[in-house]
Amino acid sequence: MNMLTPPLYFRYLSLRYLKNLLWILMGLSFAFASINYFQYAQELQVAWNYKILYIFYMWQQALEMLYPLSIIFALIMTKLSLVKQNTMGSFHAFGYSKKRLVAPLFLVAFVVYVLFLGLNTTAFAYAGDKGEALLKNEIGTYNVNDIFFKYNDTFVYMQKLDPVHKRIENVTIFKVKGHKVLYTIHAPSALFDGEKWDAQNALLKTHIYDSHGNLVRYKSEQKEHIDTLRGYKPKIIESLYEGKSLNIMDAYHTWQLLHKQHLNSDKIRSALYEKSVVPLFSLAMLLILFFKLPFHARMMNMGLVIAFSLGITFVIWGILFGLDQVGSNGVVIPELTALLPVVLLWIYAVYLFFTDERSIA
Repeated sequence: MNMLTPPLYFRYLSLRYLKNLLWILMGLSFAFASINYFQYAQELQVAWNYKILYIFYMWQQALEMLYPLSIIFALIMTKLSLVKQNTMGSFHAFGYSKKRLVAPLFLVAFVVYVLFLGLNTTAFAYAGDKGEALLKNEIGTYNVNDIFFKYNDTFVYMQKLDPVHKRIENVTIFKVKGHKVLYTIHAPSALFDGEKWDAQNALLKTHIYDSHGNLVRYKSEQKEHIDTLRGYKPKIIESLYEGKSLNIMDAYHTWQLLHKQHLNSDKIRSALYEKSVVPLFSLAMLLILFFKLPFHARMMNMGLVIAFSLGITFVIWGILFGLDQVGSNGVVIPELTALLPVVLLWIYAVYLFFTDERSIA
């Protein structure tokens, strides 16, 4: 098949599915954003232009949340409408197999998944946090105060972090070995240069110990610039210590950073899987439902089939959501709560794809 000029059946099915997918996704996301706005309208004490911006942020958040469900709902709508109109039976009469018929639908769904995967590597992933800031009337106020954390073999205290301007005020770094503090670095400010923080006008105070391990004196030096905290992006610090969102790239870098320092990364791994792996369940469900839903209208109870399909979808989505919460809280490792269920769904979907061609019923 030439991808530039696909067959007529391929274009027909893919365009019909894409139209249903867009209608469902837009409808669900706008409904979510509207309900959210009216729910918090009294608390949103900002100008009208910011209220519109809040609705836009909530719409973006809804798109991210609901696109996996829209992929499945669009499959149900498309498949059953084709069955009701006897179009699916006609395709089989002309010799089209189930595998050929599911290919255009799966391709469209996969492209949508890749599109949102790409969006989640950008500021699109932070729409919910921006909307929350508007709701709290904290426009332009993103400071994070009084942060204390471990960095390699040092401990770091920050009085104030401004992730928007990538600036730290009053940072103190303690170098510790055993029970001894080897040196401290204090700087009134530090700026992020894209890879590391540049501590400016820093005071380096080295602790001098005698042969018995007793502190003898201090050696103080004034440094115009000291590079430190390599890899700690402002958004990473804000997410770790304020519970903010991370896009896929920042989550991956945070995971690497915590892994190198042998720190617990369950929450970060769970967030990474939530955006990149868990939505794949929708593609597996697309295959499963396509092969399991009836292929002819004869003796089909349309209402019962729709109710059963939606019920199964919501149950699986609810289970995955609950498992994600368990994984993000560190009760169970996220590989068991996110990866394993999706892998099991995919095993069943692939099994159906290769074995369920025996009958069109």
